[in-house]
Amino acid sequence: MMKRPSLAVVGATGAVGTVMLEILSSRPDVWGEIRLIASARSAGKKLLCRGDELTVVALSSQAFDGIDVAMFDVPDEVSAEWAPIAAARGAVVVDNSGAFRMDVDVPLVVPEVNPLDAQKRPRGIISNPNCTTLSMIVALGALHREFDLRELVVSSYQAASGAGQAGIDILREQIEAVAGTDVGTTSGDLRTKVKNLGPFPAPLALNVVPWAGSLKEDGYSSEELKVRNESRKILGLPNLKVAATCVRVPVITTHSLAVHAVFAKEPSRKAAQDILSSAAGVKLVDDPENYQFPTPADAVGTDPTWVGRVRKSIDNPMALDLFVCGDNLRKGAALNTAQIAELLAIEFTK
Repeated sequence: MMKRPSLAVVGATGAVGTVMLEILSSRPDVWGEIRLIASARSAGKKLLCRGDELTVVALSSQAFDGIDVAMFDVPDEVSAEWAPIAAARGAVVVDNSGAFRMDVDVPLVVPEVNPLDAQKRPRGIISNPNCTTLSMIVALGALHREFDLRELVVSSYQAASGAGQAGIDILREQIEAVAGTDVGTTSGDLRTKVKNLGPFPAPLALNVVPWAGSLKEDGYSSEELKVRNESRKILGLPNLKVAATCVRVPVITTHSLAVHAVFAKEPSRKAAQDILSSAAGVKLVDDPENYQFPTPADAVGTDPTWVGRVRKSIDNPMALDLFVCGDNLRKGAALNTAQIAELLAIEFTK
């Protein structure tokens, strides 16, 4: 019997790492040893994975000895330092941070869209896309294969958990602060009631905030540029026109996007629905006559990209409009990382 590859989960005690352990426990069992790695302060903790109690070991060079695949769910600066070290120790790294996404020698992979790119990894590192991009790209990849995508106009509605645990905690705190009070009827009274903004530039409870990420050139946010640049790289369309506006909404988990997609080949609504209904990783919920369409409350805790409100554009026969939702902690982070790792596991067992 062929020996199964070994796996390390780096950042196992974090928010995404916790979801990763849940996903590993429900996915096909393709791994031999599973090693949990985290910061020194978390070393010694015991966590359940696949029914076994595993002890967390401290992040170090030696922690990667004997590891075939290492999944990183840590901040950018930690990945930037330690992913090359893990690769040098012989592990193939699947990195969920933004440290390597636009590196020309690091493939940016979504298994339903560009799985073969995972085989071309000169640095021994594969990158996982941003959660906002991942919430839509599985559906767009399926449509692109049929109709040849040329242009995207995207508005995102991003959950508080996209800003980490701090985002979740602040939204809950703000909801408690405004619950049962008469706010939002006079300019400025919400800001008076909500004292702690946390990672957001404005109150999020009872509000929407047209900003996610950090400031970049020409007034764009980092999240908006990620949608553009990562979509181009994943789809292999370096000249794809992308206009994105990213908005934070008072939802705990699941990002949503309104998408206007222009194609080289004229699509029909029925053809698009047929493609999406059979596409891997997509769940089509599109019955507007009965008010059936996806919402974050439907998609949270699930794996697919949910798609609905599919319409042929009134003003452009080459365009489709649609609404998508995806759990930003599952497919938007942990699940896609696990799927990439499974592609590598197949390589190791050939």
